[in-house]
Amino acid sequence: MNSTALVKELFTHPVKGLTPQKCDRVFLQVEHGIPGDRAFALMYESVTTDVPDTAIPWMQKKNFAMQCDLPVLAALNCQYDSNTTILTVKQNDRELVSAATNNQAGRDRLSSFFSEYIAPHRPQKGTLRLIGDPEGKTRYSDRQPVHISLVSQATLDALSSAAGQEIDARRFRPNVVLEGVPAWEEFNWVGQELQIGQARIRISAPITRCLNIDVNPDTGEQDIKLFSLLKQHFQHQETGVVAQVISSGDVAVEERLIRE
Repeated sequence: MNSTALVKELFTHPVKGLTPQKCDRVFLQVEHGIPGDRAFALMYESVTTDVPDTAIPWMQKKNFAMQCDLPVLAALNCQYDSNTTILTVKQNDRELVSAATNNQAGRDRLSSFFSEYIAPHRPQKGTLRLIGDPEGKTRYSDRQPVHISLVSQATLDALSSAAGQEIDARRFRPNVVLEGVPAWEEFNWVGQELQIGQARIRISAPITRCLNIDVNPDTGEQDIKLFSLLKQHFQHQETGVVAQVISSGDVAVEERLIRE
């Protein structure tokens, strides 16, 4: 691996399926990934559970509101403040709702907002309720065991060249974007252990994509057929890799990624 492989960008996704938040630093935790990443989810009310909403365990993503079914979710600018536990939702700089996630009244208000927002688009899906722990103890990643995701900027550049326009990294909902790595090189790391910042990770598998990547992360429109483009230009439908954290530690932007 090139010794100049660096962390270019870091993202967390406080609510599964909603807006990524750019970070300067994250903590990678063994058997958890990034505390606060996908700590919340919008679960369909029809899903039955016998535990409190703040402690509902991992479930398959079909139980939650997702952009592949509801691309309009991407048109919402959702920001979470972990200090106040307040989730604020805006659209075109206009605040639509803001409420705390550490009390039932606030959670009910947020659940009602999202239920009303999706109703005109997929009424058969029913109502939603916000689940998850405000302290970041829960995690609703797409697969078990929990993981983080990485993609190289060169891979994104290759896709941009094929699409004839710049492809935003947020379409792929990564935790880590790397620079100084050749396009698609991350596929060659499967099974290997890497040092990233103060943490160690093991690359598990490539990420097979879905129609989520067709969705513009600002407008909520399916404006580029990236899912089809992958197969047409690269003979696969995978982008980036997932990894398990095997040694906890901090990771910051511009820190090195090292393969020993």
